Amino acid sequence: MTAEPIEEGFDVFTRDGEKAFGAVRQVGPKHITIYIENAGNFDVPLTAIKDVHSEKVILDLAKLDEKLRVAILRAHSGEDPTI
Repeated sequence: MTAEPIEEGFDVFTRDGEKAFGAVRQVGPKHITIYIENAGNFDVPLTAIKDVHSEKVILDLAKLDEKLRVAILRAHSGEDPTI
C-alpha cells in the first residue's frame, strides 16, 4: 500500500483504469468500510488494499471473501449498458 492516506469518498476499484464499483464510506484503524452499488456496505481489511493513489483505492481480489467478490461482480448489473 502507498503512503497516501485513504479518505472518505475515494472511489474503489479492483484494477486501475476500470470503472469504480464503490466508494469509501469510513476509514478505521484496521479496515475501511466501502459502499458497493447494488449491495450495501462492506468492511475491507487494510491488508486487502493493493494501492492508493489519485483518490482511488485498489483492492486485491485474492484477499477478499466470496460475498464481497460477488457483490463487486454485480455492482453495475442494474445499469443500462447503452448509456
